[in-house]
Amino acid sequence: MSGYRDALGAPGALRVFLPALLGRLSLAMVTLVLLYAVQEATDSFAIAGAATGAFGLANVIASPFRARLVDRHGQRLTLSSLSVLYAAGLIGVAVATAADGTPAAVVIGLAAIAGVFPPPLGASMRVIWGSLTPAGPARTAAYSLDAVSEELLFTGGPLLAAAIITLTDPPTALVATAALSVVGTLGMTSSAASRSRLPSATTPPRAARPLSQPGFALVLLALLGVGVVLGTVEVAAPAVAEAQGSVGIAGLLLAAFAGGSAIGGLLYGRRPWRSSLVCRLLVCGATMIALSALMAALPGVAALAAGLALVGFFLAPSLITGYLLADDLTDVEVRTEASSWINTAVNAGAAVAAIAVGAAADATDPRWGFLVGAAGAGLLLAVAAPGLLRHRRRPRSAPAPTPPAASLPVSVPPPPPAPPNP
Repeated sequence: MSGYRDALGAPGALRVFLPALLGRLSLAMVTLVLLYAVQEATDSFAIAGAATGAFGLANVIASPFRARLVDRHGQRLTLSSLSVLYAAGLIGVAVATAADGTPAAVVIGLAAIAGVFPPPLGASMRVIWGSLTPAGPARTAAYSLDAVSEELLFTGGPLLAAAIITLTDPPTALVATAALSVVGTLGMTSSAASRSRLPSATTPPRAARPLSQPGFALVLLALLGVGVVLGTVEVAAPAVAEAQGSVGIAGLLLAAFAGGSAIGGLLYGRRPWRSSLVCRLLVCGATMIALSALMAALPGVAALAAGLALVGFFLAPSLITGYLLADDLTDVEVRTEASSWINTAVNAGAAVAAIAVGAAADATDPRWGFLVGAAGAGLLLAVAAPGLLRHRRRPRSAPAPTPPAASLPVSVPPPPPAPPNP
């Protein structure tokens, strides 16, 4: 555990990390809250899945551009502005779903608009971790800590969302989700570590962009499959809960999934690894996909919760490995963008899965959605695997460690996970 203590003990780490987690709690709640807000307003999981998918796809498309803005203009201005716009979008969805007779197309469109603006708090925090820790085991521990903490949020987030929905209603829960994003983001960007991430003095050449690096697109393709599993769980589990007649069950199922991911990430960060990053990504992804297919056959909510915890066990390790590969394959000036592309791939898979699995849940038994998602995810990983194995070569040489953020002069960013939702 010393690696985790060292990461938290870095100058200014807790001051920036804690509010960043608060802002990311919004993302842990938004999928479930949005799903139920639209489902309650339209009485259709297909429309709710489409709205969730529209939110996710908009997030996916805009994510690299938001991250590029952060690299170019600094964290403080960009993240703060995005958080306000994101909150306004969620409040717009809340108003639309609370009103009677709002057309489904309007609700889906508003969800897509909100999805354009989530601030990339995860990618930005990973950049800060990169400035606080040297490459190697210390950074792996920092990224693992970040991923585990985020998964703990995704354990508590659905429970908190379900509680707010039960005590009030889904539109109120959307407003609460918006408020968390603004408060957390402003707290993060007011810290010295975040303020030190100054705007880049120059625009990196196209050849330095993450997508121009050999093997990077294949990493994204593999993580697209991981995202499909994530999106499948986020829609199929609430659909099963709805069939059981309880919103609270949905929170428990998603919490079990996130809790398993947190445990997996914690153990991953503690172990010294000899296998290559590529092999780890492929093994974690394939195991996660195979286990998710088995969820369709599990009887009862208790068995499904245990099974989802096992599926989730491989989620955080897959994401951590993806972030480490992004570090290996890209230059320091584009790390926010590189980390954001990892999140983009995962979110893209989740968004597509939300649409497909939502339709399957309406048309058949909700548990069949797990098979639909596993089939798509398996196909993506199978396409990516041969090329990744061919690119399994020496990593890029690690840059020299960057001094702690508090002592950084005018500099450019040197990246954590995340996630989903940005």
